[in-house]
Amino acid sequence: MMTAMTRPTAGSRTTWTGAALAVAAALLTASCATDGAGEAEAERTAGPVKPASTFVGNYLAGRHAQATRDISAAADFLSAALNWDPKSKSLLRRTFVLMTAEGRMDEAVPLAHKVIATHEKASIANIVAVVDQIKTGRFEDAETHLAGLPKNGINNFMVPLLSAWTQVGFGRPDEALKALKPLSRNKGFKALFDLHTALVNEASGRIDAAEKGYLSAAKNQGGLSLRLAQLLGALYERRGDTEMARDIYDKYRKLHPGSQLLSPALTRLEKGAQPPLEVATATDGAAEGLFGVASSLRQQNADETALVFGRLSLYLRPNFPVMQILVADILEADNRLDKANAIYANIDPVSPIAWSARLRIASNLNKMDRPDAAVKQLRSMAKDRPTQAEPLISLGDILRGRDRFQEAVDAYDQAVKRIDTLDRRHWSLLYARGIVLERSEQWPRAEADFLKALEFEPEQPYVLNYLGYSWVEKGKNLDRALGMIKKAVSLRPNDGYIVDSLGWVHYRLGDFEDAVRELERAVELRPEDPVINDHLGDAYWRVGRHHEARFQWLRALGLEPEPELVETVKAKLEKGLIKKVADGGNG
Repeated sequence: MMTAMTRPTAGSRTTWTGAALAVAAALLTASCATDGAGEAEAERTAGPVKPASTFVGNYLAGRHAQATRDISAAADFLSAALNWDPKSKSLLRRTFVLMTAEGRMDEAVPLAHKVIATHEKASIANIVAVVDQIKTGRFEDAETHLAGLPKNGINNFMVPLLSAWTQVGFGRPDEALKALKPLSRNKGFKALFDLHTALVNEASGRIDAAEKGYLSAAKNQGGLSLRLAQLLGALYERRGDTEMARDIYDKYRKLHPGSQLLSPALTRLEKGAQPPLEVATATDGAAEGLFGVASSLRQQNADETALVFGRLSLYLRPNFPVMQILVADILEADNRLDKANAIYANIDPVSPIAWSARLRIASNLNKMDRPDAAVKQLRSMAKDRPTQAEPLISLGDILRGRDRFQEAVDAYDQAVKRIDTLDRRHWSLLYARGIVLERSEQWPRAEADFLKALEFEPEQPYVLNYLGYSWVEKGKNLDRALGMIKKAVSLRPNDGYIVDSLGWVHYRLGDFEDAVRELERAVELRPEDPVINDHLGDAYWRVGRHHEARFQWLRALGLEPEPELVETVKAKLEKGLIKKVADGGNG
């Protein structure tokens, strides 16, 4: 039996901004922490859990919900507990953070003021209060509030950002630029300073100064991010410099081949239309600043605090596609797939990001064990854009993962038809189609796809492994196949599946001692895999280690193998291996 190989996917995150905010993660984590006194007291007095009827019941239910990542329920329970014990500072802070992370700002804002009343320097609570003041146009209150905050920790960059956009709210662009100055003195915040200097200048009609700021931001962050490409390209479009705009978009697309995120901008260029100014108000600018912070925190895996800033940004600007994507991505990483999909579904359909959001919805539906809904979504997308291969590739991936191999072949075939010329970046598509062709017993086509994938990526370990193993199974090109698998192992020495392939190939070739050596290593790497344990049992049997063989087969049975493997293992436990060389583990 061949160990199933999954198709590698591009797991890199889109870099929206290059602002280096490394200090933020530790500071935010510390500011969100709570002391353990209230928790210890709750544990000492715990009785029967009766949600909504006792403090302890609500508190423990809230903590359990938080531990199981049901954050919405946690916020509800802890809020109810807070009603019973409104003087608990730790419970107040915890409930406030959860409400903010859930985006329940009508409840979070009053809690922020209560937190400030108990701890006037609380960073997150003060930021929430100021954001609410900007949101509601109370710029004098925001200005006074910001002036009283200490200029340390997270306030090192949040106070200048929010102060600048508060001044924009007053209609004072020069004062706004002055407020940003402290950011320019810190090398880590230089790109942030340049970006917001550009945004303030553009919002006040100073286009040449804005262009200079955007270009400086790109230089200081090491190149064009998607967000900078969007903002600078749109500036050139509004100024009438269509070729400059096209050059910016082309530069980004060269850095990210296959990306469709700037396609709407290029279509707009062709039509001669001009985009509206995206960051025109104080709320827009403050939302942009919070987005930059959230994005940087996300890159540092400080997801909980990134979510807080993301929610604040969306509070200021609910229809903010790049921020919606980021918040949904955090929720998705936390396996809160239904919440993520709700945000993806609310992205404006005209946004260039909406297409990617629809693809993510389909992927999440599949993860939620709703494959038919995912398939329906992707087929609809393929119909909406009859020239794009992406939804069909995603459809093929989902069908492949569900062992619907012939349907996956059909999806991949349609995808390939939509691609004018296959090139190096399409190796993974050929590999994926090769797998489902092999599994649906269409070997000549599968072999051709694997070989073509290797033309594009000669040292791709997954392709080397799959093709080499398949050749051995078929008794073809044995020397070359063994060399390919050894090469794959050298490239991925800690991949238990690939090491298993090498061991199993040695087994099929009758090199049982070598098979034992490799399969023992594979089991160390993947002890939970029933197929690998079964393979090692077979190899032990062939070298006369029958007791150890039976142990491995019993272990394989305990690891929830597929029904087909259960029957073959039971037969081996009863009769052992009779044939000299096993046939795929069924001897």
